[in-house]
Amino acid sequence: MTMGVFVFLPLILPLTALPISRLAAQHLHPRAATRLMTTISVAMALCSAVCLGLLGVVGTAQIPGNPLPDSWSDPEVRAAVPFHEEVGTAALIALALVLLTVAATALRHLRVRVRARRVLSTVPGTTGPAVTRDDEPYAYALPGRPGRIVVSTGMLDSLDESERRALFAHEQAHLTDRHHRVRLATQLASAVNPFLRPLQHAVAYTTERWADEEAAAAVGDRRLTARAVAKAALVSHRGPGHPLPAFAAPGPGPVPRRIAALLGPAPDDAPWPPARSPAGLAAMVAAAGTAASALSALNAAVALLLVLKAATPL
Repeated sequence: MTMGVFVFLPLILPLTALPISRLAAQHLHPRAATRLMTTISVAMALCSAVCLGLLGVVGTAQIPGNPLPDSWSDPEVRAAVPFHEEVGTAALIALALVLLTVAATALRHLRVRVRARRVLSTVPGTTGPAVTRDDEPYAYALPGRPGRIVVSTGMLDSLDESERRALFAHEQAHLTDRHHRVRLATQLASAVNPFLRPLQHAVAYTTERWADEEAAAAVGDRRLTARAVAKAALVSHRGPGHPLPAFAAPGPGPVPRRIAALLGPAPDDAPWPPARSPAGLAAMVAAAGTAASALSALNAAVALLLVLKAATPL
């Protein structure tokens, strides 16, 4: 068992994220698509980080003056494990940049939530929807203990009573299903490996679709929900920051797709799609890519540990 080229696979396999995201978002139920793509994104990001760490350790173990054990530079280790000082150094630099990007992403998300909480502190009451006296139309789900729905008077004035029920049902679905967590997970994953950004964008869309379906089921009217999304999109502006799930954030792409989906039949809620269907193909490609990435990273890690154990004196 040797590392060989397999150690590089976790860095390359996330290229499959683009076809996976398109197939899953188009053919799977939004709930299943969100969970599947989040799992794939996190798994591939972890494998990519392991890959960078392995490349860095192996490559820099041969550099004189490094703090690693001298036995790791023995000829037996060099013969069993491919090493390249340039690749190892680049991998360590990339890993440091990844850690900085992940920290910056998490800090930005935290700042958005803190800023939103400050806005919430000006609203009376501690439970139920928080209505801000603001002519700018917006609505978003603010996670926390407890999670709150924040909506402006400008947004409420733009909708009739039945459309408001759809809005509140949509935002409550974000809170109940903890969509902020999967969004943050995919944001952090794409910070580790930029090839995973298609999954991040797809999950941002499918969480909105998931909440749309929950709202349609709650109000019992898909067309009403579609009308509420359309009207809110025409007047809405972003809340305190885009990482928070918003009812109808402005943009030419996702909202028309959401409306079209709501005007059609409800998606199939099967736990696993038929193998010969486009959805089944999406699920199988996703599972195969994730498994290959995880196995290649595991193979490289085990090979390195066994070689280093044999080379390290007791």
